[in-house]
Amino acid sequence: MTSTRENLVRKQAAAEVEGAGLSGHVFDIKRYAIHDGPGIRTTVFLKGCPLRCRWCHNPESWKVGPEPSLRLSRCVRCGRCVELCKEHAISNSQGRPVTDPEKCVLCGACVAGCPGGAREIIGDTRTVAQVMAEVRKDVVFYDESGGGVTFSGGEPLMQPEFLLALLAACRAEGIRTAVDTTCHARPEAVRRIAEAADLILCDIKHMNRRRHEQYTGVDNRLILENIRMLAETGVEVIVRIPIVPGFNGDEPNVRQTAEFVRSLKTVRRVDILPYNRGGLEKAVRLTGQADLMEAQAPDGDTMTAIAGMLRDYGFEVKTGG
Repeated sequence: MTSTRENLVRKQAAAEVEGAGLSGHVFDIKRYAIHDGPGIRTTVFLKGCPLRCRWCHNPESWKVGPEPSLRLSRCVRCGRCVELCKEHAISNSQGRPVTDPEKCVLCGACVAGCPGGAREIIGDTRTVAQVMAEVRKDVVFYDESGGGVTFSGGEPLMQPEFLLALLAACRAEGIRTAVDTTCHARPEAVRRIAEAADLILCDIKHMNRRRHEQYTGVDNRLILENIRMLAETGVEVIVRIPIVPGFNGDEPNVRQTAEFVRSLKTVRRVDILPYNRGGLEKAVRLTGQADLMEAQAPDGDTMTAIAGMLRDYGFEVKTGG
């Protein structure tokens, strides 16, 4: 049983971390998440990513800072945003508003004045204390379900000091943590995060270096090296494979991925995540539209076959995160 003194020390440590004034870029916080680690979780999405995956579900995470977004389906074509923009960053083109990202200063006037709620600024700067205030709301659910907090993105390791401060604050309060990472980051940052987190969720997107670069913008050498290192640190690691038809769902790649993961010795679980087309709609809302592919979600038979192949290698396999 934890003593009163130990509880006090934890709270003091958390207060010291939060009082340091460290802040970072966040674009969403989702409560009651069930696909980002065990139990009921709060998932904190940090903004910024070094990859440009062409099937990305969160293209609004790519840029580190805040950015404007417009849902044309909600736009009533009233022209109010054009009138409100003092920087003349918004103009009418073929009956619809168009934003010039070079002129936009993210003042928020168009967001506040939009009668249809079509405009949004995605992402803001939050302190450790502000994030922890959201995290604490669901502590009772973490305790009852074996859940906790997952830091995702984007790529959370693009903000390593902010991430480390959040992990320290959670640990001080006994909240279990997971980090969902591409593993495309400096090895020293990956090692520091592994020492601070309870669980690492890491993606393997494709084993072929050139094909990986073609579809994500980076090759996979650093990613695979970091995953090997993680497997040696003792932290719990779950490998996640996004299954994207036409990219990586073929049997040779699945088996090559399984061989690599089996060589890690300490990794026992592989999650397979079916491609979701939700990123396509998000991409068209952004001022700088993302170049995403249009694939079809894999059918149930395909996912079952891939899960079966991976189980043949001795892994525990979970479908859907």
